[in-house]
Amino acid sequence: MEIRLFGDPVLRSKAADVTQIDGSVARLCDSMFTTMYAARGIGLAAPQVGVRKRLFVYDEPETCGRGVILNPVVTESDGTWIFEEGCLSVPGYSWEIERPRRVALTGVDLDGNEVTVEADELFARLIQHEIDHLDGVLLTERLDPEQRRAALTELRRRGLGSSGAGLFPSLGTE
Repeated sequence: MEIRLFGDPVLRSKAADVTQIDGSVARLCDSMFTTMYAARGIGLAAPQVGVRKRLFVYDEPETCGRGVILNPVVTESDGTWIFEEGCLSVPGYSWEIERPRRVALTGVDLDGNEVTVEADELFARLIQHEIDHLDGVLLTERLDPEQRRAALTELRRRGLGSSGAGLFPSLGTE
């Protein structure tokens, strides 16, 4: 699968709930894991590969392990934490972003079971970042106005956000 880049309209639209869990959803998740690993990421939302479904995959061995969450909803958040954050859809860039330090989430796993997750720091950030993708929110929208102007100028200079940009040209090389 190809990772959609900043400027691709699919990244700006809200994803639809997963209403049926079947083999096609499981295959999608398997493909997303392969794509995420090739790009050296720790999380990947379906819209990042052009699929407008509310699901994401993740794998961060030190904090949370590997998993899939369908139809995630943050039910609680607490604290604040500023940390440098990047995105596979905005390759080569990262910014210090302020987010809640802890979150609680409900969702569904691939077996259709409801799951509840409590996360802090890196795992909480990963969850919030991927849910942003499901809501059509990009990392650049989390920047303060001055940082955002500078980031958008640089991304346009690099050719992202213009017509023709949108697909990750070579996974794992940026």
